[in-house]
Amino acid sequence: MPAERKKSVNMDEKEASSISSKDKESGDRRPASTREKGKEDSKLSSKKDNLKAAEEKKRKLEEEKRKKEEKERKKKEEEKLKAEEDQKKKEEEEKIKQEEEEKRLQEEEERRQREEEAAQIKEKEEAHQLHQEAWERHQSRKELRSKNQNAQDGRPEETFFSRLDSSLKKNTAFVKKLKTITEQQRDSLSSDFSSLNLSKYIAEAVGSVVEAKLKISDVNCAVHLCSLFHQRYAEFAPLLLQSWKKHFEARKEEKTPNVSKLRTDLRFIAELTIVGIFTDKEGLSLIYEQLKNIINTDRETHMHVSVVISFCKHCGDDIAGLVPRKVKLAAEKFGLSFPLSEIINSEKQQPFQNLLREYFTSLTKHLKKDHRELQNIERQNRRILHSKGELSEDRHKQYEEFATSYQKLLANTQSLADLLDENMPELPQDKTVQEEHGPGIDIFTPGKPGEYDLEGGIWEDEDARNFYENMVDLKAFVPAILFKDNEKSSQNKDNKEEAKEVKDGKDNKDVPSTEELEMELETLDINDDTLEMEAVDEAEADDLTKKLLDEQEQEDEEASTGSHLKLIVDAFLQQLPNCVNRDLIDKAAMDFCMNMNTKSNRRKLVRALFTVPRQRLDLLPFYARLVATLHPCMSDVAEDLCSMLKGDFRFHVRKKDQINIETKNKTVRFIGELTKFKMFSKSDTLHCLKMLLSDFSHHHIEMACTLLETSGRFLFRTPESHLRTSVLLEQMMRKKQAMHLDARYVTMVENAYYYCNPPPVEKTVRRKRPPLQEYIRKLLYKDLSKVTTEKVLRQMRKLPWQEPEAKNYLICCMVNIWNLKYNSIHCVANLLAGLVAYQEDVGIHVVDGVLEDIRLGMEVNQPKFNQRRISSAKFLGELYNYRMVESAVIFRTLYSFISFGVNPDGTASPLDPPEHLFRIRMVCTVLDTCGQYFDRGSSKRKLDCFLIYFQRYIWWKKSLDVWTEGHPFPIDIDYMLSDTLELLRPKMKLCCSLEEAIRQVTGLEREFLVKLGLANDKDSKDSSSIREGEAIEEEDEDDDEEGAETEEQSGNESEMNEPEEEEGSENEEEEGEREEEEEENTDYLTDSNKENETDEENNEVTIKGGGLKHVACAEDEDFIQALDKMMLENLQQRSGESVKVHQLDVAIPLQLKSQLKKGPPPTGGGQGDTEIADTMQFVMLTRKGNKQQFKILNVPLSSHLAANHFSQQQVEQEERMRMKKLTLDINERQEQEDYQEMLQSLAQRPAPANTNRERRPRYQHPKGAPNADLIFKTGGRYTYK
Repeated sequence: MPAERKKSVNMDEKEASSISSKDKESGDRRPASTREKGKEDSKLSSKKDNLKAAEEKKRKLEEEKRKKEEKERKKKEEEKLKAEEDQKKKEEEEKIKQEEEEKRLQEEEERRQREEEAAQIKEKEEAHQLHQEAWERHQSRKELRSKNQNAQDGRPEETFFSRLDSSLKKNTAFVKKLKTITEQQRDSLSSDFSSLNLSKYIAEAVGSVVEAKLKISDVNCAVHLCSLFHQRYAEFAPLLLQSWKKHFEARKEEKTPNVSKLRTDLRFIAELTIVGIFTDKEGLSLIYEQLKNIINTDRETHMHVSVVISFCKHCGDDIAGLVPRKVKLAAEKFGLSFPLSEIINSEKQQPFQNLLREYFTSLTKHLKKDHRELQNIERQNRRILHSKGELSEDRHKQYEEFATSYQKLLANTQSLADLLDENMPELPQDKTVQEEHGPGIDIFTPGKPGEYDLEGGIWEDEDARNFYENMVDLKAFVPAILFKDNEKSSQNKDNKEEAKEVKDGKDNKDVPSTEELEMELETLDINDDTLEMEAVDEAEADDLTKKLLDEQEQEDEEASTGSHLKLIVDAFLQQLPNCVNRDLIDKAAMDFCMNMNTKSNRRKLVRALFTVPRQRLDLLPFYARLVATLHPCMSDVAEDLCSMLKGDFRFHVRKKDQINIETKNKTVRFIGELTKFKMFSKSDTLHCLKMLLSDFSHHHIEMACTLLETSGRFLFRTPESHLRTSVLLEQMMRKKQAMHLDARYVTMVENAYYYCNPPPVEKTVRRKRPPLQEYIRKLLYKDLSKVTTEKVLRQMRKLPWQEPEAKNYLICCMVNIWNLKYNSIHCVANLLAGLVAYQEDVGIHVVDGVLEDIRLGMEVNQPKFNQRRISSAKFLGELYNYRMVESAVIFRTLYSFISFGVNPDGTASPLDPPEHLFRIRMVCTVLDTCGQYFDRGSSKRKLDCFLIYFQRYIWWKKSLDVWTEGHPFPIDIDYMLSDTLELLRPKMKLCCSLEEAIRQVTGLEREFLVKLGLANDKDSKDSSSIREGEAIEEEDEDDDEEGAETEEQSGNESEMNEPEEEEGSENEEEEGEREEEEEENTDYLTDSNKENETDEENNEVTIKGGGLKHVACAEDEDFIQALDKMMLENLQQRSGESVKVHQLDVAIPLQLKSQLKKGPPPTGGGQGDTEIADTMQFVMLTRKGNKQQFKILNVPLSSHLAANHFSQQQVEQEERMRMKKLTLDINERQEQEDYQEMLQSLAQRPAPANTNRERRPRYQHPKGAPNADLIFKTGGRYTYK
């Protein structure tokens, strides 16, 4: 410590010595120069200031840095909280999703269990039914076999036959009946057999039984009759066996045996053997021989596999000892015991088993071969499709036929394998398809999930999907008897298909090999295909003509028989065009199926659908739905209609004329609608499109585009037609590029293409808003209308107004008025006017926002905001209509439209370029909205002044160099201006040139400068005479219009019927009006940018809220009733009184008033003046005929008439002055009392802070000061000379 202290002392001494030396030096330098001293002081002070500034700057930087860090910290905390909230929301959503997934899985598991239980119950019922049928069949066969084997002992004697009927007629009739045996005739045939003696007709009966055309269901009845014959006649069985052998020998020579007859005959002889009519040796040998012949001739083609399956199914258990796998599984699963075959021993059954298993082996080999061949065809077709986009018609048809035959063969093999209890062969799948072509669309197994999915699906929306897919199931509502014709036709088609199986089998041999398919692929070209189907077209045309002839014949028959039904059908067809929605067309389909389902009526319906008027394209979807609804019950309607449409389409394509485009479009649109209902095949629709593309010109372009716009999306997004449709679309676009088409055709082609295959578009993420904001938007943008304004207002009042966020969002939605429909803008203004009574500041903010948006639109001046600016201008006008703003705001905005950014010297401005005329449209929008209320008072004169300036602006725009003869001024602007001015000032004389408009503006400005006293003496002298005349005319007119101006407030305020308007004197009112006009015009004259001085000046808006609302009550009704009663009594009392007519002065005509005021011209002499001063002027009225004549009389004051009149005027003048003084005293006393009451109320409660003090208008008493001069007609209005 001492060392440190010593050191510090030394340092202090040094500092003191240095300071003293400096003082000495400065003392030496001080007298040298005072100027250097001042410089040093200034340097020191500047250094100190710099140091202070640097410290202050440093301190500010640190403060800003600290604030920034604090802000970033808060932001990070908010982000962290937000991330935590988002994480919680995600976890909750995941939890909810997981619960929903678990619930869905649980429901699926329950549904699967229910389905399994239902399947088990169904399987059990089927097994028990199978078990019961097996025992019943076994028991009946066993009993019948025992009867037939013991028939020799029980046959009747000769005496028995003598009692029976042996007549030729009945016996031959019975024998004929045996040729058409059915199960329904069992009882009748049995009763006939028991009463007839057929011992002489056994051979004929045997022949009839063998030749009978039986069905499988009729075999049991035939076996029963044969048993009756065998039990009565001993020679029947040998004759029957001999006849069957002859029949089978004759069948060997047939080239194409009848498969159904062969199936029935084989089962027949098997049943005869089982029931004991034939002995086992005879019957089994015959069965084995026939079965062996069938199998040996059918080892390759397997055309008779259905015969073998039928034999195994009905007789295999007894003849061959077969136990089907289905029976085995049912016995093992449910513990059922099925009857064993006891009729024929196993040694005799073994040859049949071996024969059937050999046939099954050959059948499996055939199946494997066809499977490999089908895979080869599919592989080649895939290559063709992926390279060319489509298959030829022959190849496609060939593939379909081969695939159909393969599916039948597969089903028969499965059935035979189940009956023989054998396993199905393994059919290897072709794995090279995916390796060759990669993942793609499986054309031959369409609809696999996950392979083909375009965004949006096949249909545009859910309604379209329901319309085209969900049809009414008529079979659930309509009895089956009503559509029996459709079942018959379907059975006939099945029979025809079975008859064609032989040909199909032969055709399958001609399937081309793999090498031939590859060669065909190399030579295939999609553009070189010819238009086929010529022969098919002719055949279809012949079918249609036959159908129409049949229809005509049936119509002739109905004309004579069913006239009532014909009337019903005609009425139905007449009402069909009125079915313009889904319910009506479904009801019509049900009605037709219930009441009018005949062949001729279906033809009539097809003809009515086909001949739909070409203008009624809206009916085509509903007609197509009608056809699709009727299709399950009446398939011929769809077939006939499609055939007619095909013929009509080919007719128009081949004719190649350039007329009837509407009919052509109707045809292709109908085809497209039927395609979407799957009534018209997709391949035929694409073939039609290909025919149009082959000659892509003129009407074919429109037809192709119409077809694509109708069903192109469906075809492109359906897996089985996607590739071919995409190839045709690309071909169409290539032709469009290669051909020089008209612009209209180019647009049509592009629209059709992009409708089918729209370009990829990024998904727009919809902004998520809080529920309260969504509710506010719903109320304003959806629910609000002219009818629901009161309801929306009630809902708005319930919003949480204490929350600033909700209030600000509502204000923002109201300011953004362009989000609303243009015709509903007045509803928002009405809503705001009602809302201001409860939330005053909302109206202020909305008006401020609208004015700011209008000003911002003029500053930015971008065309994309034009619609927004128009909506804001419209909204401002509606706000004036609903008394939310004053007329001064409207006129200030109108003047800003024609002055803001407009250069006075006429040069171009970026805010208002020469070619921009949008401000004219804005002015017209505002005037069209609220200009009709500027029709009286000061607002009328303001509008007249504005229209003068507006015309100058318009003519200035028209006179610019951008408008030439080649580029004239838009005529729609002229029409818009004429419409607006016709509405506001129909009698106004418009300017014809820019010079005239400038002259009118100059005259108007000079007039107001003179009134303000700012003009030169010369101008005042020139205008003195005019002003004097105007003043005289105003005084003359005031006599007749005295009370008019006081009762009506100028502008829109008078139109809205404000309570208790000011009743100022006429002179004061005129002065106020002139001051307002002068303010408006001087603002424009002094500086066009004066609008931007302060925000307070621009936003001086008076918000007028609604007053108290009237609430109806019972007292009001009582008061009105009492008042009406009192008035009625008063009228009745006054009706009896005599009416006295008061003698009033006759009004002086207007044309004489000015003469009375001015007086006669002086004649130059004092004597004349004194004579006129001593007289009083009267006007004498005379009538000459129908014409009135007036004469001015100067009556001397000394006369009795003039003296009395003069004294009466003086008395009235004194009375008016006295009443004027009393009224003014009363008014002053009332104002003083009101002022004292206001001070007392303010003293009793603390004054609330008013943030909008500058915006509020001054306090004015509702009644104001009355104009005493006007009331009492004082103030020196009359002068007597």
